[in-house]
Amino acid sequence: MSRQVKDNILNGITYLCAFLGVLFLGSILVYVLTNGLKLINWDLIKNDYWSQNYLVAVTDNEPKEFTCDSCNGYFSTKWGVSFTDEVTSHKENVITIEYIAPGSPFENLTSLTAGDMYGTTIPVDEGYMIEKLDYIDSQGNAAIGGKILKQDAKALQESLDDASEITSIYIQSPGEGIRGSLIATLYLILISLVISLPIGIASAIYLNEYADKSKMNRLIRQGIETLTGVPSIVYGLMGVSVLFPVTTVFGATGTSILLGGLTMAIILLPTIIRSVEEALIVVPQSLRDASLSLGATKSQTIFKVVLPCCMNGILTGVLLSIGRVIGESAALIYTMGTFISDNPVVNGPATSLSLMIWSFMSAEQPNFELACAISIIILAVVLVLNIIVKIVGKKLSKNFV
Repeated sequence: MSRQVKDNILNGITYLCAFLGVLFLGSILVYVLTNGLKLINWDLIKNDYWSQNYLVAVTDNEPKEFTCDSCNGYFSTKWGVSFTDEVTSHKENVITIEYIAPGSPFENLTSLTAGDMYGTTIPVDEGYMIEKLDYIDSQGNAAIGGKILKQDAKALQESLDDASEITSIYIQSPGEGIRGSLIATLYLILISLVISLPIGIASAIYLNEYADKSKMNRLIRQGIETLTGVPSIVYGLMGVSVLFPVTTVFGATGTSILLGGLTMAIILLPTIIRSVEEALIVVPQSLRDASLSLGATKSQTIFKVVLPCCMNGILTGVLLSIGRVIGESAALIYTMGTFISDNPVVNGPATSLSLMIWSFMSAEQPNFELACAISIIILAVVLVLNIIVKIVGKKLSKNFV
């Protein structure tokens, strides 16, 4: 076989593998975008995941005459409210409030729930869901309507137009949002990077700039490379057994964002150390020698000459760490928990965005569309954080040079 034929075969294999790689990755991206984009909206990002239930009464129970020219749903001219039929991300049919006219009795709803909320005003807005409506019809008979009777928006509007008095309304606030998990993810990134970056960069500087080529240092490097390949679930078990006593000092009595952040910091250390050390190795030795020959100390040489030259390598370690934190789920199941919290605190349980995907996909009926929508948001968060890190790194490089 001639040399040219061998080269053509190798080139063909290279092109084929590159095409298959682009095809597979492109197919995954197209699938995620196709299934998830239809669920992406501002409500998904800003809403809580858990809906709030309210039993309310109408303060002004006098029907009036209302009009709405811009309503797309079914508008009750008698009570000044418009309803629409919607399907939630969990494939559940609901009746939502599309519009409340000025002066409508639905603007003044008071809580009937016993306790501190009794008698307080409940601000109802667009997107709230009608579960049950108790009313007195035009014949003076007690009647009910809403989702509990499997009514649609049109049937509910017709029932409401026939009502002479509204007794009570059982409503739900909009839910199925990811605001809490998004905040928890940002907390997790902040805690893990604040701990792992200084330790990882300092360790890389020691191994490359100060440590000699002894057998002990070689063993340390080999151990760091070995830890890079350890499954993350092993780190999760370690976090529960070893780091949990540490987090109890800060008031975390169970799974928490703090425990997850400490565990992720340990997971990130091998990656940061290796990436920073590789960046330090690339810096020419002549720059170090020139700095030392001009009278600079070794510490001044490292921090004033070497580190600015390898800033791109350090940023690479930061970007890899951010991606690892956002995409991690196995270790966080044990350390952060799987309960979705709408108001996450550092010393309390919460879920990250990747854990939300795991939760949806491990259910009896996997929700592919919502999982794809959260995946798109994760990609967007990673992109934004990458841009921020690049901008900060560029400014730091200008300051050092």
